[in-house]
Amino acid sequence: MDTRPVPEAPSTELLDSYTKLLELVRTGEAETRPALSLRTGLGRTAITQRTTTLLEAGLLEEGDLNPSTGGRQARTLRFRKDAGRILTAELGATGFMAGITDLLGNVLTLRHRDCDIALGPDPVLAEVEATLDEILRDTGTSPAQVWGVGLGLPGPVEFATGRPSEPPIMPGWNNHPVRDRLARHYQAPVWIDNEVNLLCLGELRTPGLPLGGDLLYIKIGTGIGAGISNGGRLHRGAQGCAGDIGHAAASDDSSVVCRCGKTGCLEALAGGAALARDGTTLGRSGASELLAEVLTDRGAITGEDVTAAARAGDHHAVQLLVQAGRRIGTMLATMVNFYNPSTILLGGQVADAGDLFLATIRETIYRRSLPLSTRELRIDRARLGEEGGLVGAAYMVLDELFSSRHFGQWLPSGTPAGMPEMHTTNGRSGILA
Repeated sequence: MDTRPVPEAPSTELLDSYTKLLELVRTGEAETRPALSLRTGLGRTAITQRTTTLLEAGLLEEGDLNPSTGGRQARTLRFRKDAGRILTAELGATGFMAGITDLLGNVLTLRHRDCDIALGPDPVLAEVEATLDEILRDTGTSPAQVWGVGLGLPGPVEFATGRPSEPPIMPGWNNHPVRDRLARHYQAPVWIDNEVNLLCLGELRTPGLPLGGDLLYIKIGTGIGAGISNGGRLHRGAQGCAGDIGHAAASDDSSVVCRCGKTGCLEALAGGAALARDGTTLGRSGASELLAEVLTDRGAITGEDVTAAARAGDHHAVQLLVQAGRRIGTMLATMVNFYNPSTILLGGQVADAGDLFLATIRETIYRRSLPLSTRELRIDRARLGEEGGLVGAAYMVLDELFSSRHFGQWLPSGTPAGMPEMHTTNGRSGILA
């Protein structure tokens, strides 16, 4: 029988000091023990004690000696970004991206799959798991190297439980235990959020892409959604549905029924599905020769076909995009007046329609917003491209793993792999000193 005394649970202050030290090394803000002491205010003994623990856990490694500045040379510390891997996936309405990253959020491999989210959770998640399993095999990654899984869904998610909450375009997904399924499959902790939140987070956290902390990320694809950050942190709202602007009323026209069952929603008037619907009407009537040809050749028209026709100079397709841009700009002007962001980034397939679409949104926002709220406002395209959601999903997992809430629980073993239920605990450990 083990008669050793059980150590007391560490204080929040102690856990915070460990997470702060690791964050400073991870981000490159401090590379030596003296630099860590300077940035944190901790004494040399405390810094030595904590860095030794992090070294023994395999999270840090010793680097080269820094050049001497007249005193004793300090050895650098490096974060071991390859100590583990993060599995990530971003699900959209008609397909998903899946990938694997290192512990700094760098995407190492990715795959794209066509998949209709409306098929329901079991077939869609089975396809996601099959794709992630394929990535593990192809990269030679063992299950013990998987530190966590991050997933983005195209609808509201209750972040605390990892369950979709009445998502308008995801029949059969409401309250489905997505997190529990993936946690069992990969024997690792799992976090799930709305895909637009992850796109926003990816843009916020990627080194070399400096942004103001008050960011609106607008994804314009099949649907329309917004990710909101305040002071550099995501704002999810009380139940996780902040930013669902696609289902905000943009018209009193009751004849335009949205996929959510309501009428006059912005998504139903200006999203990719709306462009496809209106483009199909143009093709059938023969008003647009380009879209008529697409309809004849493929039997269907997508939002991407409309944007391609507009770039090719089709007048009617251009008018559809201008009308959609004005509706979106009007909604965003309301958000600008209410929230006063420093930056708006536009992402998604429709947002890549070209300069005219972006210019229409910009012009509408500036025309309908208060001058003070737009005086220093940046409006631009998103910069991470197709990897954005995967990068954001990785940062979501890393933020949670290295938070005071969870870090103390897995630090003694040096890895959170094999701890699928970690997110349900308070994250405290009595090992740290």
